[in-house]
Amino acid sequence: MPTYDYKCISCNYTFEFFQSMKDEPQTSCPKCGGQLKRLIGPGAGPIFKGNGFYETDYKNSNSNSNSKKSNNSSTKNESSVKEAVA
Repeated sequence: MPTYDYKCISCNYTFEFFQSMKDEPQTSCPKCGGQLKRLIGPGAGPIFKGNGFYETDYKNSNSNSNSKKSNNSSTKNESSVKEAVA
């Protein structure tokens, strides 16, 4: 159930009211009885729980070793080509 922000048009009293989305909006100010305006709030931010929210959680540990192997093999191929040309 969300919390709604209300502001009184008469006395500028601002308050929060916890109610269901299905309920009708509040219409009278609890302080002066004036007319209320429901404000648009920022809402709740995302809540992250559990694993899976870090960049390193998705990386494969073998990907680093594979890239090193491919770099080493390309270096060996370049040196053998240089020797064959010379």
